[in-house]
Amino acid sequence: MEEHYTKAETLALRRKHIGPSCKVFFAKDPLKIVRAQGQYMFDEKGEKYLDCINNVAHVGHSHPYVIKAATKQMELLNTNSRFLHDNLVQYAQRLTATLPEKLSVCYFVNSGSEANDLALRLARQYCGHQDVITLENAYHGHLTSLIDISPYKFNQLGKDSKKEFVHVAPSPDIYRGKYREDHPDPASAYAEEVKKIIEEAEKNGRKIAAFIAESMQSCGGQVIPPVGYFQKVAEYVHAAGGVFIADEVQVGFGRVGKHFWAFQLQGEDFVPDIVTMGKPIGNGHPMSCVITTREIAESFGASGMEYFNTFGGNPVSCAIGLAVLDVIEREDLQGNATRVGNYLLELLAEQKEKHPLVGDIRGVGLFVGVDLVKDQQARTPATAEALHLIYKLKEHHILLSADGPHRNILKFKPPMCFTMEDAKHTVEAIDALLTEMEEATGMKTENNASTNVQCKRKATEGGSQAEGASESISHMNGAACRQENGLYSKKRSVPSKRIRT
Repeated sequence: MEEHYTKAETLALRRKHIGPSCKVFFAKDPLKIVRAQGQYMFDEKGEKYLDCINNVAHVGHSHPYVIKAATKQMELLNTNSRFLHDNLVQYAQRLTATLPEKLSVCYFVNSGSEANDLALRLARQYCGHQDVITLENAYHGHLTSLIDISPYKFNQLGKDSKKEFVHVAPSPDIYRGKYREDHPDPASAYAEEVKKIIEEAEKNGRKIAAFIAESMQSCGGQVIPPVGYFQKVAEYVHAAGGVFIADEVQVGFGRVGKHFWAFQLQGEDFVPDIVTMGKPIGNGHPMSCVITTREIAESFGASGMEYFNTFGGNPVSCAIGLAVLDVIEREDLQGNATRVGNYLLELLAEQKEKHPLVGDIRGVGLFVGVDLVKDQQARTPATAEALHLIYKLKEHHILLSADGPHRNILKFKPPMCFTMEDAKHTVEAIDALLTEMEEATGMKTENNASTNVQCKRKATEGGSQAEGASESISHMNGAACRQENGLYSKKRSVPSKRIRT
C-alpha cells in the first residue's frame, strides 16, 4: 500500500494536529504500522513485528471471516437500533448464552468506557445510591465518570483527586499487597477490607451503589484475584444494598482459556449483577455491551428516561460480533489460549529459575504477567529494566508492553491465534536480553531451582501441555510455586492463591 507521508512527516502532522496527551507506543522511536495479519503487524518498510499485546484484534488482525461479515452487511444496510433487525436479537441471544442464565438483558454501546459508564447508571438507578467501591490501580475508562473511579488515572492528579463518593479497596495482590502468598486465606482477608469500607461509609451516612472490579486487573499489573474473593465481596456489597459490576473489557471472550469470561475463574457459585465488555468483542470494530439482570434493566426503564444509542447495536456491529463468536468457536481459540498459555507459563517459569531479574510469573490462558525486580527478596520493582527490555524486544521485532503501578510488569495479551512457536521465540529473546542486562549490571544469577523446578517437573510429568494444566493459574516466587491445574474444587474449602502487582 502506498503511503501518503514518510514516517517523519506522519509524526510531525500528529504532533501538530493530535492532542499531546494522546501518547504512542515506544515514544522514543514510534512505529508506523500500515497493515497487520493474524498475530503480526507490518511497518511502512514491510518489517514484520510479532504482536504480543493487542487484545483488541482478538481473533487475529484483519481476520478474513470477520471482514467478509462486515462487508456483506455494509452492502445491505447500516442503521440504528430503533428499527427491527435480526442481527441485533440474534447477537444478543448468542452473547447471553455464554453467561449465567440471570444475565439476560443487553445494552449495546460503542466502547468499554461507554459500557462502564452505563453500568454505573444502571447500578445507581437500581440501588438509589451514589457511592462506588473500586480497587487500587483500577482502570475502567476515559470518561469523567470513569476517571473518578480509576485510581490508575486519578492518582496522577494529586492527593485530593479522589471524590467523596469513591472508596478504594486494596487490590487483591498476594505478591506485593497487604496479604501475600503466605497468608492462609487471602481471599477472605481482602474481602474483609471491602466490608470495612462499607461499614465506614455507612457510619458516615453514605450508601454503596456498586463494587466494580476488572475480573483480572490489566493496567494494574496483570492481577488475578484469589478464588473466593468475588463471592465474599458480593455478599458484603449485596447486604449493603449495592450491586457487583464485573469489568470484562480487557479479559473476556475466552482469553482465559477454559472459561469464556474471566469472572468464571472464581467458580460456578459466583455471578455478577452487571457485566461490561468491549475491546475484543468486535476484533477492532468499535462496539461494546452491558449485560445485566431483568430486574436491574426494568428498574432502569422505570426511571422514565428513554435510553437510546445511535450506533450501539447497529446491523454491521452485530454482524461483526456474530462473526467473532463464530471464529472463536470454529478455530478453537479458547483451547489454543489454554495450550499456548500453559506453554508460555512453563517457558517463563524456567526464566524465573534462571534470572534474578524475574520476581514472579503469573497468568491464565493468554493473559500473563512477568514481574521484574531488582531484588527477589525485597521484590523491588525493576522499572527502568522493564522499559529497557521492551525497547530491546522491539529491536528484535517483538512488541510487548510494561505496566502496573511501578511500570515493571511485562504484559502478554496477544491475539488469540498466538502460537507455541511465537511463545518460544519471544521467551528466547527475553532470556537472551535478561542475560545481557544482568551481565551488564553485575547481577549474579542465583540458583532458585528448589520448589520451582519441582513444580515445573510435576506439571510436565503429569501429561501433555494440553492436558497438564487446562486451567492453570501460575504464580512463581522465591518462596513458593503456585501452579494449579484445578482452579477451584467443588467444595472449595481452601481458597487458591493468586497474585498481581
